[in-house]
Amino acid sequence: MKIKPLRDQVLVKPIDEESVTKSGIVLPDTHEKEKPEQGEVMAVGEGKLTDDGKRLLVSVKPGDRVLFTKYSPTEIKIKNKEYLIIADSDILAILQ
Repeated sequence: MKIKPLRDQVLVKPIDEESVTKSGIVLPDTHEKEKPEQGEVMAVGEGKLTDDGKRLLVSVKPGDRVLFTKYSPTEIKIKNKEYLIIADSDILAILQ
């Protein structure tokens, strides 16, 4: 199944990174609940149409690694894989 986001929506595959201290202690996910999340852009919509008919392009492209806030995405599951759908405006940064 192929997913094509609409308007200014972005399909992101979340990247799970365990937090490990310098001494090797693995911290649970709950240690930073409000921490922004990371993911890889899989697909983007065509962009949002303005009232005057112009299209505002999405600011990321497939393959970009992005940073977004924890509670902004909509979680979906396809073939036992988790994905997120995020509005372009909820993406905080592109990681390089």
